[in-house]
Amino acid sequence: MTESSTPEGSTLEGSGALAGLRVIDASTLFAGPMAAMHLGDMGAEVIKVEHPRRPDPSRGHGPSRDGHNLWWATLGRNKRTVQLDLGSEGGAEAFRRLAASADVVIENFRPDTLERWGLGYEALSADNPGLVLARVTGFGQIGPYRRRPGFGTLAEAMSGFAAMTGEADGPPTLPPFGLADGIASLATAFAVMVALHSRERTGLGQVVDLAIVEPILALLGPQISRFQQLGTVQARTGNRSSNNAPRNTYATADGSWVAVSTSAQSIAERVMTLVGRPDLAQQPWFAAGSTRAEHADELDEAVGSWIAARPRAEVVAAFEEAQAAIAPIYDASDIAVDPQFAALGTIRTLEDPNLGEIAMQGPLFRLSRDAGVIAHTGRAPGADTDAVLAELGYSADEIAALRGAGSV
Repeated sequence: MTESSTPEGSTLEGSGALAGLRVIDASTLFAGPMAAMHLGDMGAEVIKVEHPRRPDPSRGHGPSRDGHNLWWATLGRNKRTVQLDLGSEGGAEAFRRLAASADVVIENFRPDTLERWGLGYEALSADNPGLVLARVTGFGQIGPYRRRPGFGTLAEAMSGFAAMTGEADGPPTLPPFGLADGIASLATAFAVMVALHSRERTGLGQVVDLAIVEPILALLGPQISRFQQLGTVQARTGNRSSNNAPRNTYATADGSWVAVSTSAQSIAERVMTLVGRPDLAQQPWFAAGSTRAEHADELDEAVGSWIAARPRAEVVAAFEEAQAAIAPIYDASDIAVDPQFAALGTIRTLEDPNLGEIAMQGPLFRLSRDAGVIAHTGRAPGADTDAVLAELGYSADEIAALRGAGSV
């Protein structure tokens, strides 16, 4: 599926479930910008605000082709780009006007930074009482860590994720991508929509205080309850689970890998029948996932040896026929040709002025009446500065003066 860009490179007007919603993305790197991206995918008008001389560092993060960043093509999609120095008088005034026209502002400066520039919520909401200000930081707006630099890696460390991830005899393990940032982006988008729903009842906006460390902590299961109730902490178990078995990754005869899950008792029984070991399913300890997990070595040997003797396609087909849960372990080359992803429209292909045809993940979900749209890939810094300022009432001479002062 190839999606065309509009002639001006701006988001398709009036398209999507969130059409008519204006979002100012004044955040950098990943959690905040990704939240704005999700809202833009659903039709919100997103205006990306960057410093004139220090644009969003994500533009230089990760792989590039011919000097053009691949991550930014996705992260900046559907966004108009404006350059403003918020620490300057002219830039701050322009931002106040911009926020006065907006429904949502997303920012991730250290706490009190906006206030120092005269752009705190009290100031912005004076002109726009319905404004929702989403503040996305590592540790939130209050507490002893509020001023610490906050990156997703720190959240992955402090949430308990790293402590429970990795082999039992190995070190704590961090993910090879921005997991905490990605989770925080979804939480931010959700929080923004909750605040907007509240505005429908009250007419008033409010501040969203989102600490990146909290959403990932919320998703890691009952580790807090377990510690409080039992005095124990979850140990690292590699690919195994303490709640069920067999549950692991297994090598196939052709050098590929598959993942097997047996969270349901009936699935576990089908797997053991399939691999020729129904006798194990008759053992008293097999009747519950937690006791199966105590016999993981024996179960892994039975499942792993059966899988190791067969190529991946045969293994997957046999599991599907037996109605047992399995998935091949994919990399990007597999995802690109998988028929299920194709049926869902998971991967979208767009035309980028610098990269040509570029494939990327599409919106997170499908709506029956309001399809998510990607109008264009990430644009150059400040590509829409003049147009947006003109919409705010600035004359050409005033824009030139701001540019001369370094405010834009």
